[in-house]
Amino acid sequence: MQDELLIEQQGSLLLIRLNRPQVLNSLSLNMVRLLETVLDDVERDATIRAVLMIGEGERAFCAGGDIRALYDAGRAGEDLPETFWREEYCLDERLSRFGKPVLAVMNGITMGGGVGLAGHASHRIVIERTRFAMPEVGIGFFPDVGASWLLTRKPGHFGTYLAMTGVNCGPAETIHAGIGDYFVPEGAIEDLIEALAVLPRDAGHRDVTALVESLAQNTSLALPPERLALIDRAFSQETVEGILAALSRESDPFAAETLALLAAKSPVSLKVTLALYRMGRNAPDLRTCLEREFRVTGGMIAGHDFYEGVRAAIIDKDRNPRWQPGTVAEVSPDLVETYFTVRHRPLFA
Repeated sequence: MQDELLIEQQGSLLLIRLNRPQVLNSLSLNMVRLLETVLDDVERDATIRAVLMIGEGERAFCAGGDIRALYDAGRAGEDLPETFWREEYCLDERLSRFGKPVLAVMNGITMGGGVGLAGHASHRIVIERTRFAMPEVGIGFFPDVGASWLLTRKPGHFGTYLAMTGVNCGPAETIHAGIGDYFVPEGAIEDLIEALAVLPRDAGHRDVTALVESLAQNTSLALPPERLALIDRAFSQETVEGILAALSRESDPFAAETLALLAAKSPVSLKVTLALYRMGRNAPDLRTCLEREFRVTGGMIAGHDFYEGVRAAIIDKDRNPRWQPGTVAEVSPDLVETYFTVRHRPLFA
């Protein structure tokens, strides 16, 4: 299991390769714990000036957590879900305030737990192959790992749109959403690694930023301005019903496509996610968002739709989940509130 991370020091750089390419480098509890240990070592080692994370293989940086393992453990009443999310969220929070520069190269699919690692790094790099998404609402869960903080930092409501629809983004849209910072062509990544390996002893965040900026290029949004304006009009509504009504009033076929996407999602997950993201816009810090998300994970594991969503998508693969309740109108505010009940010891008490 040590091989789930490939760790190599190259001069002043510690290079971490997520090494489960056969499962798109999905994040295990062992990987979370190994990463914590590595960060401990980096803090003590004065020869390391920066850390860079990248995914092994040609397909993914990290496609998320091991959902099947969490499903099985939750069904059995085991404590793995609480333990995994607790330690994962604490790792994400630690990355966000780590004293040395941490770079993440999103070299392919970056979802769920992969967003937790990359999104909280100090230097978040996208390449041509970056494909970012938070598709959790489609399996009866919600976009977590601090995404209710990350996706609500930018003006407008593009992040909420991504959280509720689960659509995937290319490199420019990943930056626009607030998950990435720099577009660096894939061919320049080795140059970046080589330059990081020879950082001087007094190098810090500013030096790493200057280095990344010297290799970064501009990349154009695929979404036209009028489509972004439509997203803002619709997803600025305060309720899911309001969003659906706003989309119904639009003549652009994109609105109808978005309605179809939302219609396939868990009604509970849609309402819980919107509540989280509205709170996230006004949250004072990442810790507040992670603490709130941790409460909701307990609600999801205690509920119905997470198990039904995973069954339909991963186990039986019939793509026909039977959500309970089955419609948005049936999801009352009182029901949404139950998902925010404290069920476990807080993360940051």
